[in-house]
Amino acid sequence: MRERLAEYGGFHRSSGNEWCHFLGIPSIVAGSGTLLALVPLAHVAGYTLTLAEVVAGGVIAFYVASARWLGVVTGILLALLVALGRSVPVLVGLGLFVGGWLVQFVGHAAFEKRSPAFLKNLLHLLVGPAWLVERALDRS
Repeated sequence: MRERLAEYGGFHRSSGNEWCHFLGIPSIVAGSGTLLALVPLAHVAGYTLTLAEVVAGGVIAFYVASARWLGVVTGILLALLVALGRSVPVLVGLGLFVGGWLVQFVGHAAFEKRSPAFLKNLLHLLVGPAWLVERALDRS
């Protein structure tokens, strides 16, 4: 994960772009929670398990396996954002998702003058949240 975080950081050197990501990535994660929750998978003890929980569980497992404590913290925050996403109306979640992507692309166009990292490596879609947590904890 250390190598992936360093590569991702190379695509996010301006403070304006960083701020766009601090706004955009959580919005995308919450909005994803809303949209993925539209796909029910099973009903267990009065709770509907959706694709949101399954995808979040896989992503959290990836974080914990590849980034230890940073992964645990990132996983907890991701779970909270997905739960938030499940609690908002579909149009709000869709707005969060689309708006989050727009903010990120604006950050790259206006501040970074460079394409997003995920265009080079799709795994960077998963690295972004961990990078934000690392930056917030000032561990970079």
